[in-house]
Amino acid sequence: MIGIDIIAISRVEKFIKKFEKRALDRFLNEREQELAKKVESIAGFWASKEAVSKALKCGIGKDLSFADIEIFKDRRGAPYLKFSSEAIERFNIVDSSLSISHDGGFAIAVVVVSTATNKI
Repeated sequence: MIGIDIIAISRVEKFIKKFEKRALDRFLNEREQELAKKVESIAGFWASKEAVSKALKCGIGKDLSFADIEIFKDRRGAPYLKFSSEAIERFNIVDSSLSISHDGGFAIAVVVVSTATNKI
């Protein structure tokens, strides 16, 4: 399944200015906050988690929280996803792929999630 999300970087910047660290704590864990220091990266992480929820056809809420999705970077700096054991079990996740980009004031993320049944 494929999910995509785009967000205006200025929207994330306003959110952070208004709520400061509480804004980041809402959707990023401490390790993710260390990885995403620039507002462009933070916006990309937001778009990534939203794209996951779209790929899984559930949105962020009861069945999937921001905490169920964790973003890492490999040794070359490429982003990748890890899921909570609850999310893996609930959605039968077996693999995923993530691409993030930002330009022209927007951040965009595309996610591909493979499940054991390929049906959600």
